Amino acid sequence: MRVLLCLLLVATVACQQYVVDSGGGGTAPSTPANLSYEIEPSGDPNRPLGILLFWDGVTDNNLSSYRIYSRASSSGTFGLRGETSSNTFHDNGIPHLEYFVTAVNDNGDESVGSNSITVDERLQLDEPAWLTSISLNGAIHLEWDDTSYAGDPTRFKWYRIYSTPYNLDTGVCASNWFLEGTTIAPEFLASAMSNGVPRCFGVSAVSREGYESLWSPLRQDTPRPDARNVLVFAFEQNQAQSGFRFWQDLNTDGRAQAAELGRVLDGNLTSIDFWVHRDPTDSTLWLVPEFAGTQMRLYSTAPVADLTSIDFAPEGGYARSMIQAVPGYAYVFEIVEGTTLRYGALRISHVGRDYVIFDWSFQTDVGNPELQIRAGQSTAMATGTGVSGSR
Repeated sequence: MRVLLCLLLVATVACQQYVVDSGGGGTAPSTPANLSYEIEPSGDPNRPLGILLFWDGVTDNNLSSYRIYSRASSSGTFGLRGETSSNTFHDNGIPHLEYFVTAVNDNGDESVGSNSITVDERLQLDEPAWLTSISLNGAIHLEWDDTSYAGDPTRFKWYRIYSTPYNLDTGVCASNWFLEGTTIAPEFLASAMSNGVPRCFGVSAVSREGYESLWSPLRQDTPRPDARNVLVFAFEQNQAQSGFRFWQDLNTDGRAQAAELGRVLDGNLTSIDFWVHRDPTDSTLWLVPEFAGTQMRLYSTAPVADLTSIDFAPEGGYARSMIQAVPGYAYVFEIVEGTTLRYGALRISHVGRDYVIFDWSFQTDVGNPELQIRAGQSTAMATGTGVSGSR
């Protein structure tokens, strides 16, 4: 027999004919109800991985299968897309525009069609308007505006976070993006990352139907080691613990391991970056550059609130002169070893007669001036920079 199926669309009613084989002439099964769907995002809002259809299962005892029909345009003809014994169906690739489902019994009788669904990319959420970051030890903290959720809270599902390698020399993000994870909050910790290896990040929003938004602006940042509350004695008080070296490559593999970073050493070594000197006239403590390739300077002429206030190392102004250690002040080190250039920084938190206590950070990426950290502290400022690139 020939059945005339009328599909209720967004603003119009379209009638579509399709042929049903009545088989043994029995009664057609019940009609599937509540057809719904979820788009499978891919990172490209215009090219989803597929669509998952699901509906209420028919309880007829002689139910054999479900048939899925679709069409690619509103003026096209519905055709059989697939058949399944489950009340779900995954259509791989870019979805068609419209779908509906029928039920088939053991005699081959087919029900009338379910409600139809229309895949409408205009249902995408707004993308995040900005993205910022804070570099940590082996991790990057990401944060963005919550525009996607605020624009349509009932349809918001979660954010997707992507990353790819970043070339610091060319300023270009690689094209092979990876999914870092998902979150419902407008922040994310990208962890288990290699220190000194720059990466690009981007964020999209996904609706409950699976529509993926455009991406946020891209952001590049670089994880690097840090430490807090390091105690170093004055040379005149305890020579064996009066020197400091940001990184000592003990196994000569060119990679920074935890035991090689932030080493308190003998102040008499020529390989340390600096040592602490106590002025015999007034007992003030001073930071003295030691390694031949190490120079230093004040980060600013005023105290800084936290080590996280030290963002990028200044381009110039470094010297071999010693500088007095003063609580609250920040100091930046330029370290040239052979042909490699690296930067370190510290903030003095306490100065006594015998020792100083400071927080430090070090960038293992050659030539990278970024020194900002968060390290789980209550005070943190943004690091990294916005970048342009394809995604």
